[in-house]
Amino acid sequence: MSGLNMNDVSMTFELPNGGSVEALKNINLNIKKGELVSVLGPSGCGKTTLLNILAGFLAPTGGDIELNGHAVTGPDSERGMVFQQGALFEWMNVSKNIGFGPKMKGTPQAEIDEKVKELLDIVGLQDFAEKMIYEMSGGMQQRVALARCLANDPDVILMDEPLGALDALTREKMQSLVLDIWKKTGKTIILITHSVEEALLLGERLIVMAPRPGRIHKEYQLPFAELGVGADLREVKRHEDFGSTRDEILNMIWDMEEEIMGRVDS
Repeated sequence: MSGLNMNDVSMTFELPNGGSVEALKNINLNIKKGELVSVLGPSGCGKTTLLNILAGFLAPTGGDIELNGHAVTGPDSERGMVFQQGALFEWMNVSKNIGFGPKMKGTPQAEIDEKVKELLDIVGLQDFAEKMIYEMSGGMQQRVALARCLANDPDVILMDEPLGALDALTREKMQSLVLDIWKKTGKTIILITHSVEEALLLGERLIVMAPRPGRIHKEYQLPFAELGVGADLREVKRHEDFGSTRDEILNMIWDMEEEIMGRVDS
């Protein structure tokens, strides 16, 4: 079966004092190849835990995960990760950062050079190939991180708050870039975010999670990602359904946060 499938995935963390925390419970999720999915929810709902399980960094305590018909049991180049901070190699220039994965696989240098050039064009860094990472702005570093992820040609790109540390204008440009990459490459992309607007813009499918334990609360099928490809995202936000959906989700998450605070107070 093609696509990414999570079957009754649960995650419980054991605490040093003998207690435990149930981070995720019975997550069932089927993501089709080429789908763009955003995941949203209040703090503590297990979004990052979910992503780390999909990446293979954590083994779930219950359930299983399959990608294209085979079990996910650990990290693999078929699943690429883009972190909130680029996690780039400061001592390498842009080209060497992007080409690092293929080099570790033993790819011939001529193929690496061709792939790096292609990816520099895709992320708009054609003139920065020889720049050192510390010379790049935050937004440019995230472009490098995206290109480095794509260099390994993963089936699935996992993004953990990749735009959260950027200023508003740079973030908007990067949102457009994510949509452009999704459309050009046909990759499956799963993006974690705390921003309701970003989740609406970057998810043709949006999943709202509820906390304690983390579980899927509601799903939306949305038109905004498709509308945003090659378009002005500010115009997309003016769509008649954008504001009402945003308010509905904000109220939903606000109610969850209030419930969590009530538990803490009591």
